[in-house]
Parts: sequence; structure tokens; C-alpha cells
Amino acid sequence: MKGLASFVKEKRKLAGLTQEEFAERAGVALTVIRKIEQGKETLNLSSVNQVLLMFGSILAPVSTREIEMEAS
Repeated sequence: MKGLASFVKEKRKLAGLTQEEFAERAGVALTVIRKIEQGKETLNLSSVNQVLLMFGSILAPVSTREIEMEAS
């Protein structure tokens, strides 16, 4: 499974956008995009979801029980 940083960076590049252009379109600060693409651990979930909405995705909590059930 791809990490968040790889996913966002790949999708941004496929869209032909610089980090600055992408941040503007997503409505977030450039630092948010940079932190996501660098894999920083201290991110605001609502900001991350604002970025991911550009790709029709969001992050949401998932219980370990749900993950175990899918693996079975």
C-alpha cells in the first residue's frame, strides 16, 4: 500500500501541478503540501482531507478489528 506522501506527490505530478499551484487549488498553505509530501507525522487531519478531496479521497479512522477482518 502506498503511503500518503507518495500518493499525494504522484497524483499532484500527474495533474501537472507544482506544489504551489496544488496548494492554491486545494485551498491550503504551501507548507501543508510540503509536510504531506515529506511524510511529516504532525499533520492536521482536516487539512490532509482538504488536500485528498482533490483526488476524491479522504482519511478516516479505521479500527484494527476492521483491518483484521479484511485480511481474513
